[in-house]
Amino acid sequence: MLGRQHLATFLAAALAALWGLVLAVPHWRGDISLLDRLEGPLTDLRFLVQGERPAPDLIAIIAIDNETVRQAGAYPLSRATLARLVKRITAMRPRAIALDLLLVDAGGSEGDQALTDVLRHSPAVLAAAGTFRSAVQSANSEGTRRLEGVPVVEHLLVPLERFSEVAAVGTVNLATDRAGTPRYLPLILHSGDQLAASLPLRTASIALGQDPVLDGDSVRLGDRKIATDHGYRLALRFYGPRGAVRTISAARVLAGEFDQHALADRVVLVGATVTGAGDVFPTPFDQVLPGVEVLATATAHLLTGDGLLRDRRVRAIDVTVAVSLPILLVLLLAWHRSAAAFLLIGLVMALWTGIAAGAFIYGIWLSAALPLVSALPPAIVFGAARLWADRSRADTLAVESGTLRRFQPPSLADRLARDPDFLSKPVRQQAAVVFVDLSGFTGLSEMLGPDDTRSLLKEFHSLVDQEAVRCHGLVASFMGDGAMILFGLPDPGGEDACHAVKACVGLCSRTTSWLTSLPTPISSQLGFKIGAHFGPIIASRLGGGSHEHITAIGDTVNVASRLMEVAAAHGAEVALSEELFRAAGEACKVFDAGTLDGSMNEPIRGRAGALAIRLWHYHKA
Repeated sequence: MLGRQHLATFLAAALAALWGLVLAVPHWRGDISLLDRLEGPLTDLRFLVQGERPAPDLIAIIAIDNETVRQAGAYPLSRATLARLVKRITAMRPRAIALDLLLVDAGGSEGDQALTDVLRHSPAVLAAAGTFRSAVQSANSEGTRRLEGVPVVEHLLVPLERFSEVAAVGTVNLATDRAGTPRYLPLILHSGDQLAASLPLRTASIALGQDPVLDGDSVRLGDRKIATDHGYRLALRFYGPRGAVRTISAARVLAGEFDQHALADRVVLVGATVTGAGDVFPTPFDQVLPGVEVLATATAHLLTGDGLLRDRRVRAIDVTVAVSLPILLVLLLAWHRSAAAFLLIGLVMALWTGIAAGAFIYGIWLSAALPLVSALPPAIVFGAARLWADRSRADTLAVESGTLRRFQPPSLADRLARDPDFLSKPVRQQAAVVFVDLSGFTGLSEMLGPDDTRSLLKEFHSLVDQEAVRCHGLVASFMGDGAMILFGLPDPGGEDACHAVKACVGLCSRTTSWLTSLPTPISSQLGFKIGAHFGPIIASRLGGGSHEHITAIGDTVNVASRLMEVAAAHGAEVALSEELFRAAGEACKVFDAGTLDGSMNEPIRGRAGALAIRLWHYHKA
C-alpha cells in the first residue's frame, strides 16, 4: 500500500511538472496570450502597490493641448506653426527633439519648406508607424537567431522624403495587451530587408551621441546596456498618471512665455494631448494616458535604465518556478492532507506572491500568472483526487469497522480503537459475572429445524444484548442458547455489582415476557436460569495468531456458571452468591419484584466446600 502511494505521488508530481513545462515553454518564447490576459491585471495591481514614481528630470513633453489648438485655430497644426514650435525648442539647446507626429502628407509648400529648414538644424527625430496584417504583431522567424521575435510590419508609414532627408526617423508602435494597455515598446521592427529603430531608441541615440548596437538579447548605447525581452522589446514601467512626466503646453513655448533655459541639455518629445486626438492608452494609473507620454516613458528607460527588467534570465526564473512549484504543492499534499498542508500551500503561494511583488518594486518583472496557472490546477486536481481516495478509503474502513464492531460489544470496540494494546497483558481485577441459559432448548431445536432454531436464538441473543447494554454490562460471549455477561470491563467501577443484580432482574422480566409471546408448543418446552457471582477475575486476550477474543477466566467465572445449575435444581430463576448480594448493597432492592430467599450454603459442582448463596423467584406481573 505504501509503495503504491509513493508511486501515485511520483506520477502526480511528474504530471504536475509536465503541466508546468507545457505552460513554461510558450512563456519562454513570449507567445502565450492566455496567460497575458491574467498577467495584465496582476501587473496593474503591482503597479498600484508600488505607487507613483518621480519621472527623470531630463525628459520633458511639449504638449499640443487644447489651449495650443485654440490659439492656432486648427488641428493638426499647420507646418508653419510646427516649424515655429521646433525652432523655439531648438533655440533652448535640448539634447534631442522627438516629434510624435506623422508627417506623411504634404502641407503648404511654404510651411513644408520652413519645417524642412528648421529640422535641418535640429537634433530631431520624426515619427514613423508600421502597419500589420492583423491586430497581433507577427514575429520574424527568418534570418539570424538574434532577430527572432522581431515584429514584421506589412507596410511602414514614413515622413515625407524632404523631412526624412534632414532628420532621423523612428517608429512609434507599441505592444499592448488584450485590454489595450501598453506593455512593451518594440525597439526595432523588421520592414522588408531593413530594420527600423523605434523613435525612443533613435532619440536616446541622438541624446547620447551613440549609435545603438544589438548585443545578444540586449541593446547597447555606448557603455549602456539595456536588457530587453524576446524580440528586443523594452518592458514599460509607468511613472504615474497623465503629467507624471514633466509636461509643458506648446502654447506657452510659441508665446515665448517659457524659460529659455528650461529645456537645455534635456530630451524633448512633442506630441498631441488635445481632446479627441485619439492617441491615448489605458494604464494602471490613468485610463487616457497620452501616447507621447508612453513614448517619453520608454525614452527615459533607455537613458536612465529605470525600466522593468524582463529578459531571458527573468523568464528562466519564471520557467523554473512554473515547473518546480507544482511539484512542491503536490508533495506537500502527499505529505500531509490535513489543514496544515493547505496552510503550507497557502504560505508557499503567499511567499511567491510576495517575492514577485517585491521584485517588481525593484524593477524586476517576474510572472505572476504563470506560477498560479501552473501550480494551482495540479494541486487542486491532486488534492481532489486524494480527498476522493481518502473518502473512499474512509468509507471502506467505516464499513469494515462497522462489520467488525458487530462482533465486539460497542464499549469494548471503542476501547480497542483508542488503545489497540488493551489487555495484551492479563489484568487481575474485581468483576461481576452473570450467566443466562435457556432450558429445554436442545430438545426443542431437534423439532424446529435449523432456520426456526436460528430465528429463535437471534431473538434471545438480541434480548440479552439489549439488557446487558442497558445495565452497563458487556456480553463476553454467546454460547449456543446461553451467554456470559461481564460487569467491570473494559474498566472496573464501584457500581459493577449493582449493575449485575439489575441485569438479573431485567433478564428475568424480559425473558419471561418473550417466552410468553412465543407459540404455546414452543414456550411450553422452554425455561431459563441465571447464575451470578462477584469476585476476582483475570481479564485477557485468548486465541491464536490469526484470531483473538477478550474474555475473563478464574474461579468467579466458574462459580457463576455452576450457579445456573443451583437455580434450576431449586426451581428458581436466579441463583446469586452472597458476595454479589453484599457488594450490590442497596441495589438489591430490585429483588422486591419477586421473592428473595435468605442466605444458604450450597455445594457447587467441581468445587470443594459449600458457597453461601441466595435464590430469587420472579413473580409474573
